[in-house]
Amino acid sequence: MASIQYRPIGHTAKDIAADVETAVRDGRLSPGEPLPPVRSLATELGLAPGTVAAAYGQLRERGLVETRGRRGTFVRPRPPIATRSQPQPGHAGALDLASGQPDPRLLPKLNPGPLRHRSPAAAPQEFVLPELREQARDRLVRDGVPAEWISVTSGGLDAIGRVLSAHLRAGDTVAVEDPGWPNALDLIATMGLRVLPLELDAAGIRPEGLTRALHAGARALIVTNRAQNPTGSYLTAERARQLRAVLGDHPDTLVVEDDHAGELATAGLATLAGATESWGFIRSASKPYGPDLRVGTLTGDETTVARVEGRMRTTSGWVSLLLQQLLLNLWTSERTGTVIRRARHAYDDRRLGLVSALTDRGLSATGASGLNVWVAVADETAVVTGLLAGGWSVAAGSRFRQRSAPGIRITVSNLDLAQLDRLADDVAEACGSATNAATGGYSV
Repeated sequence: MASIQYRPIGHTAKDIAADVETAVRDGRLSPGEPLPPVRSLATELGLAPGTVAAAYGQLRERGLVETRGRRGTFVRPRPPIATRSQPQPGHAGALDLASGQPDPRLLPKLNPGPLRHRSPAAAPQEFVLPELREQARDRLVRDGVPAEWISVTSGGLDAIGRVLSAHLRAGDTVAVEDPGWPNALDLIATMGLRVLPLELDAAGIRPEGLTRALHAGARALIVTNRAQNPTGSYLTAERARQLRAVLGDHPDTLVVEDDHAGELATAGLATLAGATESWGFIRSASKPYGPDLRVGTLTGDETTVARVEGRMRTTSGWVSLLLQQLLLNLWTSERTGTVIRRARHAYDDRRLGLVSALTDRGLSATGASGLNVWVAVADETAVVTGLLAGGWSVAAGSRFRQRSAPGIRITVSNLDLAQLDRLADDVAEACGSATNAATGGYSV
């Protein structure tokens, strides 16, 4: 276990929790750092172990820390609190293959276009632009998603949080993909919800795993339809049929679908929409059109959409109609459509080319859709460090994993085709040998 420099102080569980939170906020305690073991801290402070355990429990409920079995309690990689510590510097000279963001060279121009006589100085009379609602409905229906009720949120993660909060309460269990999207895992933690990880294969989560999760009390399921982060898997039509059969026996399960790649995905869309009484299907604009375009479209059952929209009216109010108009202009632009199609094929060429190059070198690599390639490795830290020395910055799999086997995520956005072979050689060298990575991929 790593050495522990920071020692919390306090006489009550509330005091200890507040001291830890302050230490995270002012930078004395960094993300990923361990907290002292419960019994040793209790002895040091002259308190009962139950008092320290209660403090750590409060911090877990707020999403500030996580317990890693016998290894102890650690500050979460992204604790939900503003800090005064300096941002982590970038790796000078290394190519960014870690951030997960789209290639800026492949994004369409964000042209506001006509504003339809709407003044940004006036509060809107409508929550969703009628033209945007109709465009969203048409696009979803073409993809086989029932879309009678449409709303908009401030991006995909905002929509996921709002749908979960519309039905769940602290302590409820959410079944999630493993490995999965760290932002969603952080969100679930801050909401006081419990995570139940589900294993993946190339076709998505497995029906037998979902069955076990639902019997174990999971009240909700989050699924990535395409471009799953980090593995690149996508839900096939056959797997969707199998999952629908499982969900049919649990109609009170909340199903949340995240189609974040949207128009960038070449894989066909298979959906679980409508398989249960409560569901939400989310598509954000960030990956195809740009990370700063914080608009997500949401459809679902009437109750879910009404609750989300009603609570937004009492908090953020509405998503800017100027942003909605911008997204509408992009959707209806022929030129933008051409740019998106070009980006889609460029990402496919980079991703599939890298998977092929890695596989040729005996590595276990997957990436059927989206922006990422997942590579199974024996030692994440050694591989990430070795690649950084070679000028490549990749993401360690520990950010994404719950119980699944080690790996690294490589985002292909900033890669050129001419770099694929050199990168694959460097990954193989960093792994030590091809056999180190042949551990069965991301299926556990």
